Amino acid sequence: MKSKPNVVLIFTDNQQASTLACYGNSEVHTPNLDRLAGQGMKFDNAFCPNAFCSPCRASVLTGKLPSQHGVHSWIDDRNMPEWPVGWHALNGMQTLPGLLQDDGYATALIGKYHLGEPTTPAEGFDHWVTLEDGHVRSFYRNRIFDNGKTYQQPGHSVDFFTDKAKEFMAEQVAADNPFFLFLPYPAPYGHWPATKETDENRHTRRYADCPMNSVPREALSKKAVDGFLMNQSGSTADLDFSMLMRAPNDLATLRNYYSQISMVDDGVGEIMASLEALGIEDNTLLIFTTDHGLSVGQHGFWGHGGSSFPSNLHRAAHSIPLIVRQQGLVPEAEVSNLMVSNMDLYSTILNHTGLAATDSKTSLPSRNLMPVLKGDIPADWGDDAVYSEQEETRVIRTRKWALFKRYDGPTNRGIGDELYDVENDPQETTNLSGVAEHADTEAELGAMLTEFFRRHVRTEADLWSGGAPIQNSMRMSFWKDAWGEDWAPVYEYD
Repeated sequence: MKSKPNVVLIFTDNQQASTLACYGNSEVHTPNLDRLAGQGMKFDNAFCPNAFCSPCRASVLTGKLPSQHGVHSWIDDRNMPEWPVGWHALNGMQTLPGLLQDDGYATALIGKYHLGEPTTPAEGFDHWVTLEDGHVRSFYRNRIFDNGKTYQQPGHSVDFFTDKAKEFMAEQVAADNPFFLFLPYPAPYGHWPATKETDENRHTRRYADCPMNSVPREALSKKAVDGFLMNQSGSTADLDFSMLMRAPNDLATLRNYYSQISMVDDGVGEIMASLEALGIEDNTLLIFTTDHGLSVGQHGFWGHGGSSFPSNLHRAAHSIPLIVRQQGLVPEAEVSNLMVSNMDLYSTILNHTGLAATDSKTSLPSRNLMPVLKGDIPADWGDDAVYSEQEETRVIRTRKWALFKRYDGPTNRGIGDELYDVENDPQETTNLSGVAEHADTEAELGAMLTEFFRRHVRTEADLWSGGAPIQNSMRMSFWKDAWGEDWAPVYEYD
């Protein structure tokens, strides 16, 4: 009888789909990812459920929206000294690694965590190698927590985590264990100080004279300035957000960002070669994706969906690469245009490993992509749409439309909805919300969005009805206006 399939889930950190050659970028060097796309299925309409690191990681590991698991913003590790001992954001929740571990899988996190205390393994992981910083400060010189050992690692973090991943896979093959490897690289990241470093990697000179024409240099958006001012007024920390104002036209930052993408591509190539050398590539589901997109100047923004006010989930911050390969199972060189989410990986992986994707406490929005990967669209697939949320902004996206719905309470500071015809306006520049000609479309999309969140929220975690986020919010003053001065993030729900 054939053994259980292995799963390797590779995450990058902050990367929109258009930054890969196989997604049409002619300036970036990603030969291994291009080869991977030629060996499996590439999803051209893959998106994230949120545009921050921590919420998306939580959604992939639980199959739930932020308004269910409660992680609505990045986990602020500057506050680590205040955290409960051994605190992890998903403690007590049903998670992908926990279910696989219970089913006999060896489970590993090797890479960036950003969901709680890095020194001790989160529930469900029995192999644990991570770096101290969730907010990546450097691609080099990182403090590492390695299965109970702590040490400084001077080299490039992508190379380091790739080597550790290869060691883990070899050990499991030798022990004849099925394994789940979560490999979240802390690159390309895109934020200072990491992408402001002068350290040269092996791809730095490749981009030394690159004109970076694949990145539009646009005037800074007023929404970016408003977001910056809100973040500054709502924070007592001294984190420098000024890079959000300056990076969009900083060629050195853009070139360093692309060089880190090529470093990740090298790591993916080594993982592919290792699977082949170990003789397990035909029994290993290999997934490449990212936590969320990143605007690198599009629409006059730099950064995540929450880097502007109101939040933006334009394609740059919302679109992600998603490539899936298992030889003999997934057809080669296939492209899917279905609207999918990286949140769907939860149900997909569980289904592929023979487990049920159910939760007694809530309904799961995660959908099983295995039939799609095998060349079929299930009859019960439902609406070809994806849904996302960024605190005060909720989004429904179809192949034709994108609707940004804003919290509309009396204290919403006058923010309004946005509707884009992405088929005829792919850059999402003309807001059609409130235009009479499109009133029926806007109403229909709004109803779909409302119904989706009615089915898939947990009251305690639903910010739109007064719920609290886990650990952090980028909209503290906004929600205090809505729900009172006592409103505040929590570390767990009762």
